[in-house]
This record gives sequence, C-alpha cells and structure tokens, in this order.
Amino acid sequence: MNVKSRHHLRSDAVDDIVDALADDLGVELDADSFEKVAFEDSDWDVVLVDGEPYVLYVESEAHEAPDGGGNAAEADEPFLTVQGANAHPPEEHVVTVDTGAISFVSDGADIMRPGITGADDDIVEGDLVAINEEAHGKFLAIGRALVDGSDMAGESGKVVKSIHHVGDDLFEFSV
Repeated sequence: MNVKSRHHLRSDAVDDIVDALADDLGVELDADSFEKVAFEDSDWDVVLVDGEPYVLYVESEAHEAPDGGGNAAEADEPFLTVQGANAHPPEEHVVTVDTGAISFVSDGADIMRPGITGADDDIVEGDLVAINEEAHGKFLAIGRALVDGSDMAGESGKVVKSIHHVGDDLFEFSV
C-alpha cells in the first residue's frame, strides 16, 4: 500500500475519534499525534496514532433519514484496527472465538456461530465488533455484527462479516 497523502487531524476530528472509541469500546486513547493517511491503491481510511495504524474509518450502514423519507444518510465510523485492538484492548463489543476458528478468521473468513465462545450482550445487529481468540486474548479481526450479541453462539450460521483481519494489506502496513 502506497501512501498518497498524510496530514494531521484537526482537534475536533481527534475529539470525535477519542469520544467514539471511549463510548463504543471503553477504550481511552491518549496520544500526542493523530494523522490521517490516504493510500493510492486502497480504500482504507486509516489514522496513525503516535505513528501507529490504530484507527480505521469504516463505512456506516445506511440509516433512514430523520424525516422518515427513506433517504440514506451515511458516515464513516472510527474503530480500532487489529493492531489498535491489541495495543488498546476494547472492553465492549468483543466477540470471542475458539482455537479452531483462529486460522479461518486470520484468513479473512466471516465468523460462524459454532466457533464463538462468547459475545457481549450489548452488541446490536449492525455494530462494529472486535474478534479475539480465547486462548491468548489476541485480537484477530474487526467485523460487523449480523445478529445481536445474545444470538451469536449456536449451531450454525454466519454472525459477523469480516472487514479487516490479521494478514490483510492494512495489517501488513507500516510507516
């Protein structure tokens, strides 16, 4: 991934990131530098936190317009990258998988019910979630919940759509 541009974020954009991560994940992100990076050959929107690719902007799901008119209003949501989740482990919106799921999740597969050993009950369908493995507590992927957290464990079915995972281009990116 080739860097196209890199610039420091304004204080209001930094505040939005810090507030979103604290509210959604219980993560206190205290840093001296926040830089947004644009790539020539990728659609990733990444924020370097003190030089590390810890934050990713993920396209929000479309929501109905407040006037009920059906016009979709979309915005990008800040969320931790896999590196960010391992450096600043989230306390909320976590889905845990067993050791049998590690190789599949690490290869970018969506998360299936049989591999799940735990999920936060506060997860609502459409939420961004961090996927970790039960043996060592390492984060393997970031995804979007396809069902509520209370409905994730079970016999069959896809429950989290993978967005970013260990070994993808973003994970391999370094400054």
